Amino acid sequence: MREKKEKGRGPGLERVYELFPKLKLMEKRNAGTLSGGEQQMLTVGRTLMGDPEFILLDEPTAGLAPIIVRSLGDQIRSLKKEGLTILLAEQNALLAMDLSDRAYVIDKGTIVYEGSVEKLREDDNMMRGYLGV
Repeated sequence: MREKKEKGRGPGLERVYELFPKLKLMEKRNAGTLSGGEQQMLTVGRTLMGDPEFILLDEPTAGLAPIIVRSLGDQIRSLKKEGLTILLAEQNALLAMDLSDRAYVIDKGTIVYEGSVEKLREDDNMMRGYLGV
């Protein structure tokens, strides 16, 4: 569990730059000129500035190049190891399972699986039928 910090004493820019060093190189650029991956890094970085205990990432890898997906996945994994609770809604099933402890599979608005990622990986019908893996 993360240590409670004094209110207003978030991780600050230096911590965000540790996680996303590319942002440091672009700190003078307008956000509208950033690529999709850079904008995702900026979004997560801005969120972390508030020192949240919980974040929701809604399809953070959508439309990103594979190398950026891997990098973003590494950063999400790092945040998880630090004790940040993350709710990840993601179409990339393999990445989501790699980053998660629990999984919910939703089909047409209905939860068709709820449980551990480990058990989900063992369920061939679920993996093939719903996740295409």
